[in-house]
Amino acid sequence: MIYPILRRLAQMLFVMFGISVIVFLIFFATPGADPAARIAGRNASPEVLEAVRHSFGFDRPLYVQYALMMQKIFVTGDLTSFVNRGWKVVPAVLDSIPVTLSLVFGAAVLWVVFSILIGVVAAATRDSWLDKLLMALGLLGISMPVYWVGEVMNLVSQSRYHDTWLFSWVPPLGYVNFSDDPKGWFLALVIPWITLSILYIGIYGRVLRAAIIESMQEDYIRTARAKGLSETRILLRHALRTSLIAFVTLFGLDFGALVGGSALLTEVVFGLQGIGKLTYDALQSLDLPMIMATVMYASMFVVIANAVVDFVYILLDPRVKTS
Repeated sequence: MIYPILRRLAQMLFVMFGISVIVFLIFFATPGADPAARIAGRNASPEVLEAVRHSFGFDRPLYVQYALMMQKIFVTGDLTSFVNRGWKVVPAVLDSIPVTLSLVFGAAVLWVVFSILIGVVAAATRDSWLDKLLMALGLLGISMPVYWVGEVMNLVSQSRYHDTWLFSWVPPLGYVNFSDDPKGWFLALVIPWITLSILYIGIYGRVLRAAIIESMQEDYIRTARAKGLSETRILLRHALRTSLIAFVTLFGLDFGALVGGSALLTEVVFGLQGIGKLTYDALQSLDLPMIMATVMYASMFVVIANAVVDFVYILLDPRVKTS
């Protein structure tokens, strides 16, 4: 048990190192381009360009530049934006992380609970009217773009029916710190959670249903039936457990990507200053230090999420321990 975990941690560190090197080379070692000019922005004066070259060590060997950049991002945290002068990049990223984590964690709880419920019920009632209804609703959820659902939610809850008893509790758009007001934090994120989770409930419910139906054809299920176990116990204790491997695989990829910035549309629609919105604003202004920091932190979240998925595999399927 310990050896697979240590091996996976070592692989994770190696992957993160490789990503950091690739990202650094893309941003700062592109042939024919001056990284100092890109960082300083348009119409930068010669004095600013010289200050950037000295700050980032562009007049020194490439490996020294890489070491200085990683030190600025992960050790000292003094990487500075040259578009918004004096704005520390790393603290800005760290301030955005709780916003995105709050959004994605809440949405993940909703989509995991409801997709497992839909998948299990649909598989248990295979080919019935209930199965077809649940799959149709799941397909409807997949078909609706997140930004459209968010705009409709805002139109209903913030404008049209905000003064009614049904939506009078909905606060203005924006984020409330959990430490300042836990109730306000919850109320501000309920509708964004629902908006972000609708798509994934449909996807995960359909995937889980297919995996459970496939598992019910396996030999170990026939053995469980031969032992006289009830269909409910077979479904919940045996078929569901092995079917969750595909579910967990998708969850690791989607959760890591969302925390890394893929929740951008939801953040923009609901006025949440998360990682995705921060990256989008940096791309709009070509703020290279900010882009570099957000890409690095996003890749770190994706790698960590996939490492956690591998650990969960060991719990779900003991055969993974020996592989």
